[in-house]
Amino acid sequence: MPRLASKPTLELEAQAQQHGYPRVAGVDEAGRGPLAGPLVVSAVLLGPHWDASHPLNDSKQLTPEERERLFAVIRKEAQGHKIIVVSAQAIDESNILAATLKAMAESLEGLNPPPDYALVDGNRYPPTDLPGETVVKGDARSLSI
Repeated sequence: MPRLASKPTLELEAQAQQHGYPRVAGVDEAGRGPLAGPLVVSAVLLGPHWDASHPLNDSKQLTPEERERLFAVIRKEAQGHKIIVVSAQAIDESNILAATLKAMAESLEGLNPPPDYALVDGNRYPPTDLPGETVVKGDARSLSI
């Protein structure tokens, strides 16, 4: 019998909250695959009243219409969000990894209210003093990511 794909949850956020971090942000990027930019990085703080029934998932798993609808929901209902867009020129001036990590740090630092902890998609943590962790395939595991 085929295994059903699991859906992202708030389990990682709850674990961080149990360790004393009430405001847990998720951060992810889009656009690393194309040869030409831009790279878009977003951090979100869903907050304590987030309705976990919203079908957030890895953007590649959603239709364009679902992405647009959920973007509006996040902007309206999340406690905070920050989007950073990095041009192809800026990527060329450093490299894609450095540009991604820098934008991740900027998106986390730009959240209001500020997070106490970060869940970062991938296996590299951005250059920030904010406590947190990397989560491989995090966009498929964490609603915040």
